[in-house]
Amino acid sequence: MDYCPHTKEDIAQMQAFIGINSIEELFADIPEKFRLQQIPDMSPALSEQETVALMKMIAGRNKLPRLTFTGAGAYAHYIPAVVSHLIGRAEFYTAYTPYQAEISQGILQAIYEYQTLIARLTGMEIANASMYDGASAMAEAAVLCGKMSGRAKILIARSVHPEYRRVVQTYAWANGYGVQEIPFAASGQLDMENLYNCLDENVAAVLMQSPNFFGCIEDVTSVANAAHAGGAFLISGFTDGTSLGILKPAGDCGADFVVGEGQSFGNPLNYGGPYLGIFAAREKYLRRIPGRLVGATVDKKGRRGFVLTLQTREQHIRREKATSNICSNESLCALAAGVYLAALGKNLRKLSLLNIYKTQYLKARLLQLPGWKAVFSAPVYNEFAVICPNSWDINKKLENEGVIGGYELTKDYPELGSSLLFCVTELVSKNDIDHICRILK
Repeated sequence: MDYCPHTKEDIAQMQAFIGINSIEELFADIPEKFRLQQIPDMSPALSEQETVALMKMIAGRNKLPRLTFTGAGAYAHYIPAVVSHLIGRAEFYTAYTPYQAEISQGILQAIYEYQTLIARLTGMEIANASMYDGASAMAEAAVLCGKMSGRAKILIARSVHPEYRRVVQTYAWANGYGVQEIPFAASGQLDMENLYNCLDENVAAVLMQSPNFFGCIEDVTSVANAAHAGGAFLISGFTDGTSLGILKPAGDCGADFVVGEGQSFGNPLNYGGPYLGIFAAREKYLRRIPGRLVGATVDKKGRRGFVLTLQTREQHIRREKATSNICSNESLCALAAGVYLAALGKNLRKLSLLNIYKTQYLKARLLQLPGWKAVFSAPVYNEFAVICPNSWDINKKLENEGVIGGYELTKDYPELGSSLLFCVTELVSKNDIDHICRILK
């Protein structure tokens, strides 16, 4: 059907109001030679059947990899069938913001369970109803610490994901805070001596990641003690949430805020999103956290119910009092994470161990190849950096075999030279590892 939103009378009225005689006057700044004078010839419209056939033909040109050894913030994990089955139900899939508690008990309870699971995994007392992604969650926490402390400097480890660091810098710039990077030591972990030298009375927060971008496991307790001794907050982040199945929670190590990416919890790789921002904190910061919080209560008959307890966002309170301009959450992605974690239960630890064992096996095999050596000495989770003869050539060989190789670190860390960041998850078998090692040999 043809649809024209504006009548000729509507257009004439608008032109008269803004003082022009024709639509063409709106494009006066564009030189004539660059303007499209007529619509190019287009093929006639296709039927539904013909359109489907055409799209299938175009999609067939995609070269889908058989294996991936790239992590760097986006991880290929197995997703149980129950996840897609439940999140695809109409009650969840079409649900909007659950403002009316009396008709939204299902999604409210699902979010409440998600918050509980995240709080337990991170060792924190509260978790919000999710955020956009891990990068914005870390940036929101950094700005929040600046507001609470009245200090203007943020320290961030250079071993934090490069994209997270850029988002933090953008948020900090917009709010008038300075950002200083703390280098990593030869081990791949945060340089503690440099951290002590940078801590002063103007530092609002220290931002770190464990496992960090190189897969190295950090000493969160030592960093927390150093930050607190300087009167600063500690924000501890992560990119692969499955590491929480085996590592000591950052909350138990003294972190004030734990932020991260929840994509690994039942959300597939989708060319960058939608992802899931995890944000957990101490209860004393309850009224300062961004986003929403779902709570449990009872009705007048004493029956348990769920409600939106807290919404410190600019749509609901005075704009100058809002802690954030985050106006939405990733409810469907959070639901997927909740279903995934509930389905795995205590088996999350076994999954974490699989990732560690397979990572160590690949690392040992690669280090047997001539010219290959480890970049760092710290213990790792499911990622590790290696120096190799020619990173581009190696990835090209793997690509020809239908394999996505390691992440090239040169563009983000030029000081590391020809090095690759390899990642192994439970989807990679021992035979797969042996196969690519034969290719590279």
